[in-house]
Amino acid sequence: MISRYTTPEMKTLWSDETRYATWLRVELAALGAMERHGRVPRGTSQALRRKVKRIDPQRIEELEAVTRHDVIAFLAAVEEMAGEPARLMHFGMTSSDVLDTAFALQLVEATRLITKELGLLMGALETRAKAHRRTLMVGRTHGIHAQPTSLGLVFALWYEEMKRNLARLEAAGRDVACGKLSGAVGTYGSLSPAIEEEAMKTLGLGPEPVSSQIVQRDRHAAYFCALAVCGASIEKIALTVRHWQRTEVAEAFEPFGRGQKGSSAMPHKRNPILAENLCGLSRLLRAHALAALENVALWHERDISHSSVERVIGPDGTTLLHYMLRRAAGLVGGLEVRPARMLENLDMTGGLVYSEQILNHLILSGLPRQEAYGLVQHDAMEALRSGRSFKKLLLADAKIARRIGKKKIEEAFDPRRALEHADTLMRRVFKHDER
Repeated sequence: MISRYTTPEMKTLWSDETRYATWLRVELAALGAMERHGRVPRGTSQALRRKVKRIDPQRIEELEAVTRHDVIAFLAAVEEMAGEPARLMHFGMTSSDVLDTAFALQLVEATRLITKELGLLMGALETRAKAHRRTLMVGRTHGIHAQPTSLGLVFALWYEEMKRNLARLEAAGRDVACGKLSGAVGTYGSLSPAIEEEAMKTLGLGPEPVSSQIVQRDRHAAYFCALAVCGASIEKIALTVRHWQRTEVAEAFEPFGRGQKGSSAMPHKRNPILAENLCGLSRLLRAHALAALENVALWHERDISHSSVERVIGPDGTTLLHYMLRRAAGLVGGLEVRPARMLENLDMTGGLVYSEQILNHLILSGLPRQEAYGLVQHDAMEALRSGRSFKKLLLADAKIARRIGKKKIEEAFDPRRALEHADTLMRRVFKHDER
């Protein structure tokens, strides 16, 4: 596990103690179902539960050094503690029955933790969107000034995307909430589908309808792809913040703590390290998604090439996204917004961002589109070349001014037009809020 980015909740979830406790939980659920179907004596699972209060990971490691098999070492450790009641534990089961079912339980819990954190990020985005619904700024396409927009709409767009991520993560979490007790090749050589169904119900999982020795890895591939997509959305936010914080832009700054330093050499530096960190970590999530996709195709009923991969991407992928969501919520909530600078940047090109309004007025006046486009582009390029006011050039251009009039030119340069539908868009996004 990537310890530097481990949150306390995920550290507990993926600890050795939790892993072995989850294995025991699976074994006890299986025993309980076997008891009710008459495969093992009644009371076996209760006797085992009374005798095994805590499993010692160190003892399992000692046994595994000899057995070279983690599940056998686990079973041997339980037998040392429980004695006779442990004799029937793992009856008719194969290692993957325990490992895959336990992995599902841990991924379900990881999903709960992740979606809770995603909800906090969405809350921060909603707060910012509503606070800045009328904060004007320049919209950019290709990194070039395009037309006015609202900072609130930028936050609303991110919120809506996170809503989709929430739906994807919840669906992926349901997809991996699936276990098995179908034995070595999925044929229930010693147990039965009924026992499996009952055990999975006890655990809150669904049974794999048909399996080999393992739960099929397309489920896990979809899960880690969902993590990666959410990470990419966080990267989108972080990348924009990095641009906003550039010296030449200076429209918004990530939080900068008291006593924080930006550079060992340059005391003036205030670097977007939170945002850069998030951009970097998203690359790891994409790598994990690729590794999970590689795990789908295994030899026949199973090989173990996927196992080593999942021991890394399971803890690391879920932990990274959990950490990233928490950090992203802090980034959004603590963002230092500079509306005055946004207005300065909006006016930087002398009104070129209103060129479409002039084009539309000319078209509505009856001028062919290409002719109208050429007239507006001529004055726009002259404004770019000379630094002169675009509005003044238009007013002095007889071909344009006589055709649409001074009033329409003046009206076209009102940035508030960009906010005409802002409230409608906000209502679309925040349908849950009736205010």
